[in-house]
Amino acid sequence: MKVLVATEKPFAAVAVNGIRELLTAAGHELVLLEKYTEKAQLLEAVTDADAMIIRSDKATAEVIEAARNLKIIVRAGAGYDNIDLEACTARGIVAMNTPGQNSNAVAELVIAMMIYMCRNQFTAGTGHEISGKRMGIQAYGHIGKLVAAKAKALGMDVMVYSSSRSAEEIRQDGYLPAANLKELYENCDFVSVHIPSTPETRGSIGYELINELPMGGCLLNSARKEIINEAELVKILGDRPDLKYATDIAPDCMEELTSKFGNRVFATPKKMGAQTAEANINAGLAAARQIISFFADGCTQFQVNR
Repeated sequence: MKVLVATEKPFAAVAVNGIRELLTAAGHELVLLEKYTEKAQLLEAVTDADAMIIRSDKATAEVIEAARNLKIIVRAGAGYDNIDLEACTARGIVAMNTPGQNSNAVAELVIAMMIYMCRNQFTAGTGHEISGKRMGIQAYGHIGKLVAAKAKALGMDVMVYSSSRSAEEIRQDGYLPAANLKELYENCDFVSVHIPSTPETRGSIGYELINELPMGGCLLNSARKEIINEAELVKILGDRPDLKYATDIAPDCMEELTSKFGNRVFATPKKMGAQTAEANINAGLAAARQIISFFADGCTQFQVNR
């Protein structure tokens, strides 16, 4: 089978070599499309591919339609809102992600952003320590669990809100469960958000919820830009000069936030959560293995469309 790796921002060379070795050993052909600058290049490359691996590249309905032979597409990473799932399902194409492969990299970035905000972005002035502070985890998946563990190891008290894990399970992990989001936000100095972008979650974090944070609170977003109501974020930061916001996904209003609130806000230059050598390799190799298993025995363990 012909496996296209289409990456506007390429995998590290060691990851590409590993993907090639895995696919070749399984009898598949690797085709690389790296650093492409036009959608037309992707549309042409995908026409005869049987499988495709992408990173943050957009697998739109147009791309799916052009992929005449495509049977499986794997997003090397946890989020998959860059894949048109309906288009895949309509064509009988299996769409997958690689959950957990980037989790530690993202969790470490969350901790780094938290410390960075506590120390006034390393500018002059008196900062704060995180030991003894309260960390809230909104959503308790792969990344949320790792952030919780790292925060606890640094001497923080951890509270977790999860729609999928019971209060007893959270207690068994050593954390305090929150009955609802209001309880989580009002009891935590920091809240780290790990929810996906869905019709239900988009814009769900706004003025009312952020306003529940205690004096000096800080919201940490390593998930998706769309989950934040940006207009209400601007308003609450204006009304509450004690609050801070740090994100791995710069909002559309970042220029306004910076001009109004200075070092009370921070965004990485470009989404950096998964940008480590280790995560790069892990996700790429996991994607290749999932494609191999799919063609070998029909395994669809990580399918995200139906």
